[in-house]
Amino acid sequence: MAAKGTRPRTRIQQKNTSAILDAALDVFSANGFRGATVDQIAKAAGLSKPNLLYYFPSKEAMHQTLLAGLLDTWLAPLRALDPEGDPVEEILSYAGRKLEMSREMPRESRLFANEVLQGAPNLEGVLKAHLKPLVDEKAAVIAGWSADGRLAPLHPYHLIFSIWALTQHYADFDVQVRTVLPEIEAGDPFPEASRHIETMFRKMLEPGG
Repeated sequence: MAAKGTRPRTRIQQKNTSAILDAALDVFSANGFRGATVDQIAKAAGLSKPNLLYYFPSKEAMHQTLLAGLLDTWLAPLRALDPEGDPVEEILSYAGRKLEMSREMPRESRLFANEVLQGAPNLEGVLKAHLKPLVDEKAAVIAGWSADGRLAPLHPYHLIFSIWALTQHYADFDVQVRTVLPEIEAGDPFPEASRHIETMFRKMLEPGG
């Protein structure tokens, strides 16, 4: 439903907005914010530049809209880590969800990575206000599991960083992954990646492993 005092968007307006954001995601994920231009996004969306600017007044507006829409999705797998669950299975499930996101949302992963690599000018406040408290909360859960002997001794923050690095690598460095892998795996690296990550983390996480 449209906000009070505003008209609901027409079907063509919804279609154009969706096309613009999809094109912007392509351009930003490939070129980063600084390398992207409104002209590139308009061309990818199949719209004139003036038509695009009717919907979004600047590339900053498109970038911020994409980042805002991505945040909840990006944090959802970590939020789902259940303090009452089996520690090893909860962490493996988190790693699995992150890997699946790299498979299904590679452009979004690269958008996020490009923003962070550029100093997070549009995300710094969000990282401090939303990401850090969530990581602090889940790191405390992991530390508690480890202290109780339900996980091997480990540093909870670096464990989370390791999961990010291993899973997001398959999206952010997709070309490198597919170039280096044997041809039989290069078409779809994710099944073997999933088995490898689960085996590695299970050995690291299990007490006495």
